[in-house]
Amino acid sequence: MLTTLVIFGLPSSGKTTVFNALTRSQAETGTYSANPDEPNLATVKVPDDRLDRLTDMFQPQKRVPADVQYLDVAGIAKGIAEKGMSGILLGQLSQADALVLVVRAFEDPNVPHSETSVDPVRDIDTLTMELLFSDMSAVAKRLERIQNQKQKVVGREREAMEREKALMERLMVALESETPIREIVPDIDPEDAATLRGFGFLTAKPLLILLNLGENQLDEAAATLLQATRTRFSRPGLGIDALPGQIEMEIARLEPADAAEFMADLGIGESGLDRVIRRSFELLGLIPFFTVGPDECRAWTICRGSSAVESAAEIHSDIQRGFIRAEVVGYDDLIAAGGLPEARKLGKLRREGKDYVVQDGDVINFLFNV
Repeated sequence: MLTTLVIFGLPSSGKTTVFNALTRSQAETGTYSANPDEPNLATVKVPDDRLDRLTDMFQPQKRVPADVQYLDVAGIAKGIAEKGMSGILLGQLSQADALVLVVRAFEDPNVPHSETSVDPVRDIDTLTMELLFSDMSAVAKRLERIQNQKQKVVGREREAMEREKALMERLMVALESETPIREIVPDIDPEDAATLRGFGFLTAKPLLILLNLGENQLDEAAATLLQATRTRFSRPGLGIDALPGQIEMEIARLEPADAAEFMADLGIGESGLDRVIRRSFELLGLIPFFTVGPDECRAWTICRGSSAVESAAEIHSDIQRGFIRAEVVGYDDLIAAGGLPEARKLGKLRREGKDYVVQDGDVINFLFNV
């Protein structure tokens, strides 16, 4: 499972700087650097200390972390949804598993804010409303199409259209009350939820808001701003964090030892890359499991709540189809035991069936027959 995170924000918010920090890229930054037809794209390895420990234990030929893909799209100006968001930009945002909204919190007289002043609360309101307006437009168009087509069909096809019409009307009521679609999805039955996924509505996606701090904001004032923002905007499916984009970009360009020393000097305990991936995976409900052996130690990404047979499909459809059972040991139990033979002797290596719900950090060997 390749997870795609799309970074967006107002012009001059520093979103491309944040993209560079998260991906160790060197994309051009500046007000006029982004080409809407060619967004910045990078795939990075998901950091996981557990995979490092497993690699040390098994000494495989290959270490294979999970991947996450970042897409940095052009700046979104205020009012763009009402004028009609371009098909290219809408398509880029729609392909996200989660959206990352970069909000400017830093002052820099050399980089004027598109709204003339720095106000994170205003900017969050502006961009979240743009997402709402975009979805309202898409729902209205879909309702119009259903109305035009349903007179031409009969039977089950007409029933399906009537059901979809009721769903779209429910979405419109929520959006008009400024409620993101993601907040009503838990109350929608599975069949309608599956229909929703096909539309790629923007407010249905988890949203991570990143306050882009300045170099002089690594103090209690930043913590106060972060807490105030969380208090103001805390909602289901929405996370809020902060990072100093410019500093994180400089850290990303250093050698690991130098980066660790620089972070220690600044009192930064966790890199922006680690934190953003962790928060994004939490919002998406994603967890890793591991496979180990002399050939490779690999991390696989699955949705929390996935069964053993569903997780097997991440490796190969043949394993899912011929699934017999899974040999499972928890990561902590394996490390404490010191190896698979020791874990087996201690009774920590279990045999699980296809309905077993895989846990975060499980080390699994799938037995199958094709």
